[in-house]
Amino acid sequence: MLRVAVVGSGPSGVYTAQSLVQQSLVPDVRVHVLDRLPCPYGLVRYGVAPDHEKIKSLQNGLRTVLEHERVDFIGNVEVGAGALGPARLLELYHAVVYCVGAARDRRLGIPGEDLPGSHSATDFVSWYSAHPDAADGAFALSARSAVVIGVGNVAVDVARVLARTADELRPTDVPEGALGALALSGVREVHMVGRRGPSQAKFTTKELRELGSLPSAEAVVDPSDLSLDPAYASPEAAAALPAAGRRNLQVVRNWADRPAADRRERPRRIRLRFFLRPVELLEEGGRVGAVRFERTVPDGEGGVRGTGAYEDIEAQLVLRAVGYRGVPLPGLPFDDGRGTVPHAAGRVLRDGVPSPGEYVAGWIKRGPTGVIGTNRPCAKETVASLLDDASALADRSPAGDPLEAMRAAGLRPVCWPGWRAIEAAESALGLSLGRRSVKIPDWEGLLTAAGH
Repeated sequence: MLRVAVVGSGPSGVYTAQSLVQQSLVPDVRVHVLDRLPCPYGLVRYGVAPDHEKIKSLQNGLRTVLEHERVDFIGNVEVGAGALGPARLLELYHAVVYCVGAARDRRLGIPGEDLPGSHSATDFVSWYSAHPDAADGAFALSARSAVVIGVGNVAVDVARVLARTADELRPTDVPEGALGALALSGVREVHMVGRRGPSQAKFTTKELRELGSLPSAEAVVDPSDLSLDPAYASPEAAAALPAAGRRNLQVVRNWADRPAADRRERPRRIRLRFFLRPVELLEEGGRVGAVRFERTVPDGEGGVRGTGAYEDIEAQLVLRAVGYRGVPLPGLPFDDGRGTVPHAAGRVLRDGVPSPGEYVAGWIKRGPTGVIGTNRPCAKETVASLLDDASALADRSPAGDPLEAMRAAGLRPVCWPGWRAIEAAESALGLSLGRRSVKIPDWEGLLTAAGH
């Protein structure tokens, strides 16, 4: 028997566990999927927007893996600190696969970034997703105008949530506190701003189109922004774009070219702005009052350059959505420049040499790129490396029962029955509020529901 720990229960971790138990080269592999939280599914639970129920339904597939007879979920266990560092894990398991994601948001590195009213989109997503580490509603939702910096899918998500009404969000699993705060939101203008054009933006066409079909908000585009995109005016340049870039350009072109008579007056508006680079957050009354942008233009090499022309956009709330980066896990090597763990085909490298029994998969392996499905081939590559090493790994005998060792170290693991109890408690909470299942947003509530 080969005993493997997978650290992280998001898609990369669960797909790693799936690949391990579905392969036939090494029979009887047993997998423990460990997580710091008492709840599984990672960003599918705590990162996918609440109104994206089709994507959130991926939990059903992840659940099937975690209910496999040779897979055990063990939550409320923090790895890398205290008594459960990488060295200790290698004493308890033949192999450990780290699938810990990229937990930190990238910063802008500009003056005023830390003014009150300026937040990372990560923090905002955690709040409306009921992450137990989230700040307790410290967002300036009394703002008239919000600026979302970035044009990826996370930026689209937070812009869309800001533009939705409470009635639109009530059927979702948004926690009650966040729903109440969003119901009182004064935000009427949401500016989503990118430094390049729509044909180079990171959002997917499906996410982009959703902004144009919101019942209570209108999506608008400034034609003068689009005119700077070489593919906007040149059929040849448009034809040379990847298919996604062509589709995105066409969507925003349709919005920009829409006759005024075809527009319906709605209480909120999402303004998509392009070729603007943030250079400073401006203070007003002790908090953010506007964002100063420099106009950019294409540099002819796929990037942009500044023009020296500036524009200020009013904003009492600023959300930065410019990407994620990995964070070091105590006891593991880390490439600070890349924000990843050094590896060769998933094998962790220590001083350039593969470390026996240590592996990585997901964002901590390749960086924060791709979509949820990208984690499948990534996990398979890592598992292939692990299986190639299996005979050498099996020569070691792990020390004792991991669960007993965790409890002896003072940890309080939440296993699958505890997670199912949390699910039942969230269903009961939703029923009591006249809603569907509603997430429990705090550590105490989650652990109490789990029976701790």
